[in-house]
Amino acid sequence: MKEITKRTKPEIAKSPDGLEGPGFFATKLEDVVGMARKNSLWPLPFATSCCGIEFMATMASHYDLGRFGSERLSFSPRQADMLMVMGTISKKMGPVLRQVYEQMAEPRWVLSVGACACTGGIFDTYSVLQGIDKIIPVDVYVPGCPPRPEQILEGVLKIQEMAQNESFRRRNSEEYKNMLNSYGIE
Repeated sequence: MKEITKRTKPEIAKSPDGLEGPGFFATKLEDVVGMARKNSLWPLPFATSCCGIEFMATMASHYDLGRFGSERLSFSPRQADMLMVMGTISKKMGPVLRQVYEQMAEPRWVLSVGACACTGGIFDTYSVLQGIDKIIPVDVYVPGCPPRPEQILEGVLKIQEMAQNESFRRRNSEEYKNMLNSYGIE
């Protein structure tokens, strides 16, 4: 017979730094918004090949991406803030991917999953885009052919860390605007 184990108490998330007292808590608005962004990312999967199958495993019950606040997949770019590009992107598909990226509201993050999305993979041909960073900015790269679900989860955790620690001013900075201009995005 299996031994029954005691249930442990769930871990409570650490609150942001601030002043605390009976009945009140004061902190910076940026910290609260960062914590909310971190735990409520809405991913838009743009899956074209075998990396999409690994993503399906990541969403399934064994790995369960929903535990990290990304339960709701969005198939509309206007309602998503994390674009997950998985698989081979042909040059004909490049303008479509760029349009999807441009339709997303700020702040938006991009996760490039798999060797094909990151560098073109084994397809060094005239018809395959040699990395999506040629047409849109990428925040996190997940290497592998195809990457394991644990690697995809690690990439999402990196995006969450960026979302939590990003300043309100970053998206309005000259550096960010210049980076978008280098891609031809206004």
